Formats: sequence, C-alpha cells, structure tokens
Amino acid sequence: MRVLSHAVLAAVLAGGGLLAAPTALAQAQSVPAEPNPTPDPGVVGDTITVAVAGAYLPDYEGSNDYRLVPGPAAIGSFHNFSFTVLGNRASVDLIPNPSGPSWDVQAGPIGVVNFNRSNNKSIDDARVRALGERDTAIELGGYVGLGKTGVLTSPYDKLSASLSYRHDVSGVHHSGIWSPSVNYFTPLSLKAGVGLFASAEKVERGFARTYFDVDAAQSVASGLPQYRTRGGWKHYTVGIAGTYSLTGNLLRGWKAIGGVTYKRMLNDFGDTPVVSVAGSRNQWLAALGIGYTF
Repeated sequence: MRVLSHAVLAAVLAGGGLLAAPTALAQAQSVPAEPNPTPDPGVVGDTITVAVAGAYLPDYEGSNDYRLVPGPAAIGSFHNFSFTVLGNRASVDLIPNPSGPSWDVQAGPIGVVNFNRSNNKSIDDARVRALGERDTAIELGGYVGLGKTGVLTSPYDKLSASLSYRHDVSGVHHSGIWSPSVNYFTPLSLKAGVGLFASAEKVERGFARTYFDVDAAQSVASGLPQYRTRGGWKHYTVGIAGTYSLTGNLLRGWKAIGGVTYKRMLNDFGDTPVVSVAGSRNQWLAALGIGYTF
C-alpha cells in the first residue's frame, strides 16, 4: 500500500506546527490561564509525538483519480534539537531551539524517498500506466529557516519560513528541487490549535523530464500527445489544519489531527498531457489522523 507523500504529511500532520505544538509550548515560559492548568511546559523537557493518518489524495502528482492511503509520522525535540519523520521525509534541526517567545534559527539535513509513479498498481488511469513506472528516487539535501514565537495572538503562536534544497542521489531524475514554505501555528487553548501553511516547489529539468514528459514511444503506447517539459516552478500549495486533544492537552496524551490542502500545478507542469489530459491542475487532499504525545 502506498504511503503518504512527504508533502502530504508535512502539510496535514505537521500543518504549520500541529504535531510540533507540544514542542513549541514546551519551549514557552508559562501556560495560558485555563481551568485545571498543566504544569509549566517550560520544564516539560524532551517530547515526541507519533501519529498515523488516513488521507484521500491523488494517485500521482497531477492525477484526477483519488485513493485512500495511510501515513505514519513522528516529530519531537531532544535536548532542544528538533527532529521530524513524516512518512517518506526526515529532517533534523541542528541548531538548538531557544526557550520562550524568541527567534528560532533553523538549519539541518533533509532526506526524501520519492515514490511518485513508482507503482502502477496505485494508478487508475491506463494512459499514465502505459508511460511506465519510475524507480524510487532518494533525494538528500538541507534547509535553512527562521521562526518567531509570540507573534500575533499569544506568547505561544509561531510564524516560520524556510527554504530547502534536495538532489537526487539515486540516479533516477539526476536533478534538484527547491522548496520555500511559510507556516503559522496558534494554540487556541491547551487542548486545541490551528495552523495555516503555504509552500511551492521549483524543479530542475531532469525532474520534469522524468515525471512529466511524454516521448514518441510513450505517446504511441498511451495515446497521450508528445510533450517536452522544461524545469521551473512546478506547483504551489496552501492549506489549513487543526488538532484537538482527546486526553490530556497538547503537551501530553491523545489528539485528533486533520486538515485540507489545495495544490495548483503551474506552467509546463499544468500543461503536460500527464496533467492537462489525464489528470487535473487542481489537486485536493483531505486527511484525518490520531496522534499521541509522550
């Protein structure tokens, strides 16, 4: 069964900080005034949230056929170093997180296992199946970012922006991907939070050729017209996600997590027959999951 893509998990499970909410709160110096408040999260220490979600998402990037897939995730902090494992994506922030409302400089490695179109059994459209499967790509790189806690609504909300670059090291598409993103998270209470997020991807020619071109032989096999894709901005994504504690609060216990994202395929990536004929420029995703924070 196909796992959720890193974009899906990052957007919906992380959702601008929804899984990271315990970490963000644990870095704060005091808790909001509430009935039966928990102990000061500033002394909570290391934390980890594990989660699993079911998402209704496109068969492949650009598809207009949808399916339900599972996705595991884990995110947390150890000695003020943050780490994230979101399905087929993993990253570590090598710069220790400061405590309390402050600036958070972020930098570290990132790795992605790209499963796009690697299994024809998960693709309903016969024309796209006829284009052939792609090998699984291993993409490694790094990211830098800057976040600010205590921005608009409380000492606990957080606005962050980042830029990542990763490159295929497995010889599948021989190219790189740039991805800027902006996330905003605010806790509504110690039991609920909401996040808004936006991101985009700019890819090099090899990526475009591997996943979106249709050559002469593929055109004959699939019935799709030939198309040569250039590199450039591939898509943008916007979304909203929320979390609610079922037991305890955002710092400890079970929580429900859900969200919706919209992705728009751009430029040649929207015009290629893989998308414009066999799929759709408009990509939707809805997900619902459950997590536990230790």
